[in-house]
This record gives sequence, C-alpha cells and structure tokens, in this order.
Amino acid sequence: MSAIRLDGKAVAATVHEEVASRVAALAGRGKAVGLATILVGDDPASHVYVRNKRRTAEKLGITSFHHQLAADSTQDEVESLIRRLNTDPAVDGILLQLPLPGDLDGEAAVDTIAPAKDADGLHPRNLGQLVLDRPTLAPCTPSGSIRILEHYGIPTAGAEVVVVGRSFLVGRPLAILLGGKRYNATVTLAHSRTKDLAAVCRRADILVAAIGRAEMITAEYVRPGATVIDVGINRTETGLVGDVAFDEVCEVAGAVTPVPGGVGPMTIAMLMSNTVTAAERSIG
Repeated sequence: MSAIRLDGKAVAATVHEEVASRVAALAGRGKAVGLATILVGDDPASHVYVRNKRRTAEKLGITSFHHQLAADSTQDEVESLIRRLNTDPAVDGILLQLPLPGDLDGEAAVDTIAPAKDADGLHPRNLGQLVLDRPTLAPCTPSGSIRILEHYGIPTAGAEVVVVGRSFLVGRPLAILLGGKRYNATVTLAHSRTKDLAAVCRRADILVAAIGRAEMITAEYVRPGATVIDVGINRTETGLVGDVAFDEVCEVAGAVTPVPGGVGPMTIAMLMSNTVTAAERSIG
C-alpha cells in the first residue's frame, strides 16, 4: 500500500482564494482588513514565521501592521501594546508570536488580547466557546487540520479518531472540535502516559500526531488504511521532520500529510481566515 499524500499547500491555496474574495467583498463595503503582528525578541525561527504570515496577508489584500519589541521588554510593555491594538479600528486581528523570550508570560499576554481580535483563537473565552460548541475564532492548526480532511473528502462522522498530544495549542482543541456536533467523531485524546499507546493508535480511522517527538509514530501505530495527520515540526540534523516516520507509515496508511507541506501551510491560511471573520463580525 502506498498512502495518498494530503497536500496542505494545495488546500491552503484554496483557502487563500476564499479569503481574498472575502477581503474584496469587505473592501466593496468600505472596510479594509488589518492584521497586527507582535514579535518580541530576535529568535530567528520566530522572525521567519512572522515574515511568512505578513507576506501571506499582504498577498491576500490584508493590511499588515508589524510591531517589533526588544527581547528585554517588560510584561507591561507587551500588554500595553496589545491593549492599544485592541482599541485600534484599523486592526481586526492580533497575532502575538509565541513563545515569548525570557521570563515573559505568554499566556497572560494572550489573555490581554480582545477575544474578538484573537486571530490565533487561543484566548480563554474563544477556547471556552469551543468547548460549548458555539461559533468562535478557533485555533488555527486544529481548524487547518480539519480543513484538510474536508478537502479530501475524508469522513469524520462516526469515525474513531485518536489525537496523540494534549497541548492547548493543538491536541485538546482539535479533540473538542472533532467530537462536536459539526464533525461527530468519537475521539480519544492520548498522550505520552497513555497505556499501550501503539494499540490505542491502531484503533483509529484518523490518527493525529501532535506530540512533538520526531518520527515517534511508526508503522506499528497505524491501522492499515487509516488517515494520518502529522502536526509535528521537529528540526533535526537532516532537516525538518514530523512526528510521523513518513516513509514507513506510507506503506500502511491510506493517506498521510507530509512535513513540510502538510498542516504547516494550513495554520497560516486559517490565521488569515480568522482575521477576515473578525473583520466581518466587526461590521455585522
């Protein structure tokens, strides 16, 4: 068996077209869409991530407002900037690039973002709305992972899903989304302490790897024909790899997302979608 490659770049391109159309529609109503990015410090990887997000925004007609703060900025300086952006009518979405350097509290800073402008979907209020199965700005990586499944026609209703990893960034919100009334999956949220993890994973029709360990999910974790979504991004001596041992899992699975080129592009695409949703809501 050779698995179908689930191309996140192709799905992201479709989302980009939709976002650009929505941005144009808002422009026709006199509304410009603005995304504010905040980068604290000089981490090279964070600079790349923010630059890619800004470039994508500008290509889609979204105005980018970038704010660079020094690594020795105080918590109050970071949160004061966020509060100012909360009240800026030109800004519809706010992205605070995480993690923050030093002793800065990223969670407290995210809590400062107005829920209506929370482009990343990580504010406690938006996560609470997610738990209540209400419309909200959902976290980008989980919603991007689901969009891949939808694009390729992989059914979730009645499917058994195993999500490996319980972070509030990916694992927990993804499990909540898939188990909700829209997607109707039966979800197991597994993690490093799960007893006989490989056996649990082999039950899955859809297996999501979001545990942050390079190539941890091998063929023995995968039921023949299952769909595997690899959320992991791990830097190794040979380059970027996911949480899935891609080549050997391709011999067992029915479909797999690659790394790079799978979920990664979707995270940025859904950030853009969230920003436009926030803009649309701001004018009713």
